[in-house]
Amino acid sequence: MGREVKRTVLLTAIDCPGYMKREKNMAILKLAPACKDYIWGGDRLIKKYDKGFSGKRLAETWEVSCHKDGLSTITEGDGSGETLRDYIKEKGSKVLGKDCEKFGDLPILIKFIDARDNLSIQVHPGDGYAREHEGENGKTEMWYVVDCEEGACLYYGFNRKVSREEFKRRIADNTLTEVLNKVKVKKGDVFFIESGVIHAIGAGILVAEIQQSSNVTYRVYDYGRKDRHGHERQLHIKDALEVTKRDKMENGYSFGPHVAKCDYFTVDKIYLDGRTMRSMKGFVGDESFVSLLVIDGGGTIRQGEQSIDIKKGDSIFISAGSGSYEMEGELEGLMTRV
Repeated sequence: MGREVKRTVLLTAIDCPGYMKREKNMAILKLAPACKDYIWGGDRLIKKYDKGFSGKRLAETWEVSCHKDGLSTITEGDGSGETLRDYIKEKGSKVLGKDCEKFGDLPILIKFIDARDNLSIQVHPGDGYAREHEGENGKTEMWYVVDCEEGACLYYGFNRKVSREEFKRRIADNTLTEVLNKVKVKKGDVFFIESGVIHAIGAGILVAEIQQSSNVTYRVYDYGRKDRHGHERQLHIKDALEVTKRDKMENGYSFGPHVAKCDYFTVDKIYLDGRTMRSMKGFVGDESFVSLLVIDGGGTIRQGEQSIDIKKGDSIFISAGSGSYEMEGELEGLMTRV
């Protein structure tokens, strides 16, 4: 179900809409994440991605986020010390770009997720149900497998069509995993998870997740685990029964030259090998901001006199309308825009 993404998409001026427009002042922002120490988390984000977290367990880092439950903060560039949300509020919607106007605010949330143990089996609602019942957006998302242990697996939809009655029964008698689509993963695999698709990241997997800006999750099964206070974590069976798509998960999505593409985000992979591909030039027009998540290696991103060093694990936000930039080094990254 996953697919290893080997292609590299270089976002040049010619590739980006509006490249003939007059360039504007650059706004390259380096961000620090909000950190989450959920019970299933590991320590790779602390030890290998230099997240500066003082605890022993770090499950998620919300790298690009204006969500109230975890705000990313600007550490370099204009607005240093501010949250990204406050910066956008101060500068106005032009920071996000014209293609974000229909959303009203930043429509995406970008994370690293390190699963030492299995995540709960869960599902996310679509916009309609989430806005009516939760007062926020639904959640469509994608995973890029950054790293994984040998033999690591995840759950992705059903392995056959199930009825609502069977779904409910299997939740009750703890046999739900028997009808889930279990997929063995490898580095570079991509999974696109529409709202309503049941799923769970398995133990030993580190992913980069690009999702709608939402924190609505309906847990269906959690292996009987207890939280730090000794209580079993809350399940959301009633809601899950309403929103889960119960058809068999079919093979693959096709996004053309992109890693993933939907109404909420477009994701491309970039790769600089430090030799034949040492640098790339790009252009950020008025249509959308650009986010760069560095998943390996490092280098420099600059425009004019502004230059920021970047390394594995860093998150960069470039405001819409910023114009031309250049990146050089030896790195892999995921570039997201609307």
